[in-house]
Amino acid sequence: MDLNTRGVVNYLLLPISGVFYALSSMRRMLYRIGVFTTNQFKVPVVVVGNITVGGSGKTPIVIKLVKHFQQQDKKVGVVSRGYGGSHASGSLLVDVGTSAGLSGDEPLLIAMQTGVPVMINKDRSKAVYDLIEQCQPDVVISDDGLQHYAMGRDIEIAVVDGRRRFGNGFYLPAGPLRESQSRLNEVDFVINNGAIQAGEITARLEPKFFVNVLTGEQQPLDFFIKKVCHGVAGIGHPQRFFDVIKHLCAILYRHKFKDHHPYVDKDLAFDDEHPIIMTAKDCVKCSEFANDRMWYLHVEVNLSEDFLTKLDAKL
Repeated sequence: MDLNTRGVVNYLLLPISGVFYALSSMRRMLYRIGVFTTNQFKVPVVVVGNITVGGSGKTPIVIKLVKHFQQQDKKVGVVSRGYGGSHASGSLLVDVGTSAGLSGDEPLLIAMQTGVPVMINKDRSKAVYDLIEQCQPDVVISDDGLQHYAMGRDIEIAVVDGRRRFGNGFYLPAGPLRESQSRLNEVDFVINNGAIQAGEITARLEPKFFVNVLTGEQQPLDFFIKKVCHGVAGIGHPQRFFDVIKHLCAILYRHKFKDHHPYVDKDLAFDDEHPIIMTAKDCVKCSEFANDRMWYLHVEVNLSEDFLTKLDAKL
């Protein structure tokens, strides 16, 4: 079902969406009036989340913020739910040797690209407590978690997909909304991933180079410009990735997988010798069966210095 359009199925699900909206609104109110407890921490917590389901580009922004604070000689830690991983209870400290099948792809990607400790737990507050106790960070960043109101936070950053925005405008399950669009008026910053919108900070994903999944070899963006390639994406919005790499290949065969897809070798066993290009998030799940035809596109987020200065001032 397409959450960006208003088809028959979307309308049929609207009564359930009404129940979802009522329950989520009541839950937030109970946190506001103190019936439910919000945990507070001795170090600042920055939440990077969104008000919709599906990929909006949060994780690359988390990585950018981690590196920004690292440049200030701050010790940074990240917490995550570990969606897609098999870890079921308690906290797990993720490092570069952790299996993606255990931790989930996004926590492992953050650990690999930044070197910071990443703590996963379905109970985000417990993840923060355990991260502080074990690693003594100066600042904690939560990858997602805007709606986890039991976890106190000092700064809220909401990320909006610049193209899809809020889809069909319906609440789950008829649409992509977790919360009302008015929730954006309450956060500290709204980052627009991929477009320009008044009152929002523009973020752009910039391709930098290709990396061979097996060898770590790096090649420039024009390396495949005259070659036929397979494009592989198991992310929330694969079309964004394909739109980028289609200009970097002569011909691109597209292969879409569901978000957080647990890859096995047969998924990428194509009947030819063409290069395979995937996202960094995909490649962390392919290391056990990687071959020298597999590459990922390394991208970095461009955020304005003005935004980073304002962020620092709020901490």
